[in-house]
Amino acid sequence: MNPLLKKFDTAPFSEIKEEHYTPAIKELIDRTKSEIDSIANSEETPSFENTVEALENTGMQLDRTTSIFFNLNSAETNEEIQKIAQEISPLLTNFKNDLLLNETLFKRVKSVYDSRKNLSLNGEQQMLLDKQYKGFARNGADLSPEKKEKLRALDTALAKLKLTFGENVLAETNAYEMHLTNESDLAGLPEGAKEAAAQAAKEKGKEGWIITLQYPSYIPFMKYADNRELRKTLSTAFGAKAFQKNEHNNEANVLKIANLRHERAQLLGYKTHAHFILEERMAETPENVNQFLEELLEKARPAAQREFDELETYAKKLDGIDRLEKWDSAYYAEKLKQERFNLDDEKLKPYFKLENVIDGVFGVAEKLFGLQFEEDPSIDKYHEDVKTYQVKDAEGVLVSVFYADFHPRPGKRGGAWMTSYKPQQIKNGVNDRPHVSIVCNFTKPTASKPSLLTFNEVTTLFHEFGHALHGMLANTTYKGLSGTSVYWDFVELPSQVLENWCYEKETLELFATHYETGELIPMEYVQKIKESATFHEGMQTLRQLSFGMLDMAWHGADPSGIDNVKAFEHKAFETTQLYPDTPKTCMSTAFSHIFQGGYSAGYYSYKWAEVLDADAFDYFKQEGIFNKTLAAKFKDTVLSKGGTVDPMELYVQFRGTKPNPDALLKRAGLI
Repeated sequence: MNPLLKKFDTAPFSEIKEEHYTPAIKELIDRTKSEIDSIANSEETPSFENTVEALENTGMQLDRTTSIFFNLNSAETNEEIQKIAQEISPLLTNFKNDLLLNETLFKRVKSVYDSRKNLSLNGEQQMLLDKQYKGFARNGADLSPEKKEKLRALDTALAKLKLTFGENVLAETNAYEMHLTNESDLAGLPEGAKEAAAQAAKEKGKEGWIITLQYPSYIPFMKYADNRELRKTLSTAFGAKAFQKNEHNNEANVLKIANLRHERAQLLGYKTHAHFILEERMAETPENVNQFLEELLEKARPAAQREFDELETYAKKLDGIDRLEKWDSAYYAEKLKQERFNLDDEKLKPYFKLENVIDGVFGVAEKLFGLQFEEDPSIDKYHEDVKTYQVKDAEGVLVSVFYADFHPRPGKRGGAWMTSYKPQQIKNGVNDRPHVSIVCNFTKPTASKPSLLTFNEVTTLFHEFGHALHGMLANTTYKGLSGTSVYWDFVELPSQVLENWCYEKETLELFATHYETGELIPMEYVQKIKESATFHEGMQTLRQLSFGMLDMAWHGADPSGIDNVKAFEHKAFETTQLYPDTPKTCMSTAFSHIFQGGYSAGYYSYKWAEVLDADAFDYFKQEGIFNKTLAAKFKDTVLSKGGTVDPMELYVQFRGTKPNPDALLKRAGLI
C-alpha cells in the first residue's frame, strides 16, 4: 500500500518512493474535497462547530503529505522530484482555488461571521473565524465567475513560475565550480578551507582544489583569498546566478511573477501586490513600510558611508587599491576587523565544533524553558546527515519531534530555514505535538577536522532554532493558528531574539570549548565578539535595507512598464549603493526569498523584527538572560500563542509597552 495513504505519526521517509507522491496527492485531494463538500452541502444551520471548526479539521493527511514532498524538494531534491513538483503544483493550486472560490461554502462561513457577535466565541475561536472569513474574502470568493476563472489561471501560472525560478537558482549554484590546480592561488585561505576545497575536488575525481558557490566554500574564499582576480571571478559568478544567457536565466520569470502578482492584486481589488500582502501584517500598508525603511536609511546611510570610506582608505594604504569593488569588501573588512579587534573566524572556529554548538543551543533551551533533547536514531529520516530527537519537558512529557539537517549537498538549496512536518493542535481533548525541522548549510567535517562553525554560522543555528522553539512550544487548539502561523513581520521575533544569547558570556561558557584541548573560549575573545558585534553595522544595515527596498520596488507599484530587470534593480539600489555596479550581476534573478519563498512584500520584516528583538532582549538584560520567570512569560505570550492573538497585543503583554526603535539603533551603534 502507498505509505502516504496510511496513518502515520513521524514521516515514513524510508518507505516513500518517488512514484508514491502523485497518486497519493491526487487521492488525498479527492478525499479532502469530499470532506469539504459534506460541510458545504450540509442541511444543518451553519454554526461555528459544523462549519468553521469542521473546515479547519479537513485535509490533515493531505497537508502532511504535501509538507513532506515540498520539504524534500528543498532539502533533498533530484530531477524526478522537480518534475513531480511541476506536475502536482497546479493540482494543489486548483484544489486551493476550488476551496476558496466555493460559493456555497463561503456563504456558510459568511453566515457564521455575520452572526459572530451573538456566538459567545472565545478569543481563539474568534481569531480562527476571522482568519477563515478573510481567507475567502481576500482570495476571490466574491468575484464573478469569469474573474474566478481568471484568478485560477493566475494562481496556476504563479505556482509553476516560482518552482521554475527556484530550480534555476539551484541548477546555477550546482553548475559552477572554480577548479584550481596551482596552490599559490589559495594564498591567504585558512587550512580548513583549503582542505574542504581539496575534498570537493577529490569527490569529483579531480586534482587540486574546487571552490563552489555553496556558502561554506564561497564565503571563506571571498574573505581570505589574496588573489583579487580570482575573488572577482567568484564574486561575479555568484552575482550572475540565473542572469546568464542560458536555459536557467530567470529575467523573464522575475518579470512574469511581478506582473502576475500585480494583476492578481488588482483583480482582488487591491492597488498592488504589496497592498494585498500588507493588509495582513503588523506594518499594515506599503506607505508604513517605506516610511520605516526610509527612517532607518536616514540613520544608517551616514554611518555606512563613513565605514565604506574608511575601508577604501585602508585597502589603498594596504595594497594600493584605487577603487573598492564588491569582491574586495569581505576581504578588507576581515583584515581591518582582525587588526582592530585582533579577532578572526579562524581563531574562533576551533571553539565552535558543530556538536558542541548543538549542545549549547539545547542548553539554552533547557535553562530558559526546561526542555530536554534526547537523540533518537529510530525516528525515520530522509538522509543519513539528518539528526533526530525527542524533545521533552522537565516532567519527561513529549513536547515535539525535532529533525536537524546541517550540511550542504547537491540536492539541497542554499541558505537555512525552519519547517514543519506536523502541526500542533488540540483535538478531541488530545494535545497533538508538532514535528519540527531546521535545515542549514554548514561546513562539512573533513578527514582531519570536525565541522567547525564560523561565529556567523553559530548565530544562524541559534536563529533557526528560535523559529524551531516557536513551532515546538506551540500550544493552541487549532493547527491553522499554531506555532509560526503568525503575521510574517512577527515570525522573525523568536528567531532573531535568540541570536542575542550567542554574544553573552553566560551562554558561551555552556559550549564554546576548543575541539582539541577542551579549554573554554578565552574571556578576551568573548569581550571582542561583543565589541566587534557592531563592526560595519552601518553597511550591514544598508545592505538589509537595500533588499527590503528592492522587494518593495518590485511589489509596491505597477510593474508592467519594466522591461529590463537589471536597469530596474539598479535604480531601486540608488539610495543604498556604495560599491560600483558590476554589469554582469543581478540580485533579483536569484532573490529566492521574494520570488520563490514567502517574503514578497515582506523582506522588510527582518528589520522590523530586529526592532522587536532588540527591545525584547533589552528586557532580558535587565532581568537576567536566564531569568526563568521572564522566560516563562516569553513562552506564555510570544512562543506558545501562535496566531491566536494580535501580535502587537502579545508583544505588549510580554513587554508591558510597545517596542522602542531606539533599542535597535542603540544596539547597532547608530545613535
